[in-house]
Amino acid sequence: MNGLSFFFGLSVGLVVGAGILVVFWYLWKTNKENIWQRELQLIKHKEEKRGRAIKEETDALIAEKEKSWTKIKAEQETEKLEIAAEQESLGREKKQIALERKKVDQEKMDVWQSLNDAREHLERLSRISSEEAKSLLLQIVEKEAATELRALRRSLLEKPQAAIREESREKLITAMQRLASQPLNDVTATIVQLPNEEMKGRIIGKEGRNIKSFESNTGVTLMIDESPQSVLISSFDPIRREVARVALENLVNDGRIHPALIEEQIQKAEQQVKEDVSNFGMEAADQLKLSGLHPDLIELLGKLKYRFSFTQNALDHSIEVAFLSSMLASELGLDPLPAKRAGLFHDIGKAMEHQFERSHALAAADFLRRHNEDERVVNAVAAHHEEVPSESLYAPLLMIADGLSASRPGARVESQITYLERLENLEKLARQHEEVEEAYAIQGGREVRVIVNPKRVSDEISEQLASKIRQEIEDNLNYPGSIKITLIREKRVTEIAK
Repeated sequence: MNGLSFFFGLSVGLVVGAGILVVFWYLWKTNKENIWQRELQLIKHKEEKRGRAIKEETDALIAEKEKSWTKIKAEQETEKLEIAAEQESLGREKKQIALERKKVDQEKMDVWQSLNDAREHLERLSRISSEEAKSLLLQIVEKEAATELRALRRSLLEKPQAAIREESREKLITAMQRLASQPLNDVTATIVQLPNEEMKGRIIGKEGRNIKSFESNTGVTLMIDESPQSVLISSFDPIRREVARVALENLVNDGRIHPALIEEQIQKAEQQVKEDVSNFGMEAADQLKLSGLHPDLIELLGKLKYRFSFTQNALDHSIEVAFLSSMLASELGLDPLPAKRAGLFHDIGKAMEHQFERSHALAAADFLRRHNEDERVVNAVAAHHEEVPSESLYAPLLMIADGLSASRPGARVESQITYLERLENLEKLARQHEEVEEAYAIQGGREVRVIVNPKRVSDEISEQLASKIRQEIEDNLNYPGSIKITLIREKRVTEIAK
């Protein structure tokens, strides 16, 4: 019984506890749903309030945009009205212009008709046609214009030419007086003096082996029997000639001459000449205060030391031209540096090997361009013999300086035959004109005097003839410096009283 009572009591307790739990769970659930409903109502209220605010803002924005659009439409309507008014005004102006143009065309036609009537009336009165009158008028105008043109030409040319000659003479004299150099240079000797005649036998050697070895290694020809106690070295290549001279002098001083020593001395001479070439080039650059020259340029400059034009050393001539070009450029207000470089480099083509097949001026210009030289310098070097057009004042400056250096007294000595041929060609060229009676070359070929027939040549034709002879001399003759053409037209009347 006690056990049943216990289980019954426990069961009742459990049922009651479960009921209490159910009651508490129901109350908790009901309270939570109420809380959620209140939160949902609060959120719904906030959203409705926010939606009303957004709607109010949207309505206000739409109203503002509608107001702005209404204003824009009103402005567009106003602009349309204004454009229509302007188009209407332009239409009226166009019609007015068309009427005025028609009126002008009519007036023009009336004027032309009046002119035609007047011309016909004048033709009837003068009894000549308009074409004949035009031809007569053109003839009169041509005669008057020719006379005025000659007078104008004389007035324009005589005074400016005199002024230009005076100014150019002053600048040239200034540059030449500032350059104190020795124009006459001795040609490098190609004769090696010997201490005695016995030395010739040593140079020849047994069965000629020494001289054969020397000539084959140097590329020159030794002339032993030309003069006593001396040997003449013959070669077209001045560098080979110099190597041979140095080697032969060393062999003569040593006294021992045999093929092995000959080869050794030639190698030493080649090295010495190579060093001398470099030193000559650097000395030229230092003398002109030029820096940054490429070693190839320095080598070509040094080689010019062994080349000559008549009796003028090519390197000394280049240095002199560089100084003259620089000073002339300074006198004219130009940059002297390009002029100086052009003067120094203008003849380096003469030192180039045979693979450079172009003229020495164009070959030098190509070489300078490959070594990034200033284009003004390149053009001046290429144009100094007028093979290409001049692109700046540096080219004519170089021509002037080159001519000045070449024409210095004693700078270049001509042979008697060449000198006489030049004078003969100068006189012959002047005499080939039928108006010329006589022509004489004087002043050592620096001037030619031309005597013309006064009956066949007027003053105006004399000027034209002198200019024509000058042009022919420039085109056909080679000469240093300049040649003066003096044309003489003289009328003489002779009567003999008996």
